[in-house]
Amino acid sequence: MSAATRARFAEVVRSEPVDVGLACLLVAGEVDPDLDVDPSLAELDRLAATVLLPPVCPPAVAAEALRTALGEQAGFGGGSFDDLRSSLLPEVLRRGEGLPLLLSVVWVEVAQRRGIPAYAVGLPGHVAVGVGEPEDDHVLVDPYDGGTALSSARLVEISGGRPADLGPMRPEDLLLRLLTNVRALTARQAPGLASAATRLWAVELSLLLPRHPVSLRQERGELLVRLGNHVGGADELETYAIAVEGADERAATEARRSARSARAQLN
Repeated sequence: MSAATRARFAEVVRSEPVDVGLACLLVAGEVDPDLDVDPSLAELDRLAATVLLPPVCPPAVAAEALRTALGEQAGFGGGSFDDLRSSLLPEVLRRGEGLPLLLSVVWVEVAQRRGIPAYAVGLPGHVAVGVGEPEDDHVLVDPYDGGTALSSARLVEISGGRPADLGPMRPEDLLLRLLTNVRALTARQAPGLASAATRLWAVELSLLLPRHPVSLRQERGELLVRLGNHVGGADELETYAIAVEGADERAATEARRSARSARAQLN
């Protein structure tokens, strides 16, 4: 990602309200330095124009209109969890397949363009979409399954019997989950510099979010060292040590030890 695109991402995720669709598009700039978000925004507009709504449109009817346009006609559905393209919104729009989170972003972005209240719902290991008002009449649909309505039994199945928060995901939580998915993908790949570089940009974008785990500082430092930036990695590990020393002295000591080891490799 160019410095300008990363700066734009930082500005978008710290604006109010957060433009989640634009933020997701900008993530793809990490793999496409020449990224132009305008064609993807135009595609979302085009998809919205295909959603046919009757004059009276309760949530169940709106959900069915979205399912027809996006799931049936456009063919959006589940993509491979082991394919980075499934986590990049421009690729999801181009290929018509992606992870539950990215498909939910498509559903919500299209719905909002048609004036349909919609929001992403974070479930354990899954993301769905609520159509309607969360505190009023609404239905839950599963974009990964073409937009089918989620029954109570299916919700229990998806959640593994665990309690699920069916309210709207906060934008920062959704974006952190997206970037965590990228990090999880690299953990399943064979170790190498390419996967480390991908994991690094996912970490660095996560650190631009208003809220993020402090442990990402340690992860960034270790990745920088692995990729040959020993000074930058040592600096980041020392920053992490300062951040956690009051709560976890052992972690701080270990981070400082790793920082010294990184600097020693320069001698």
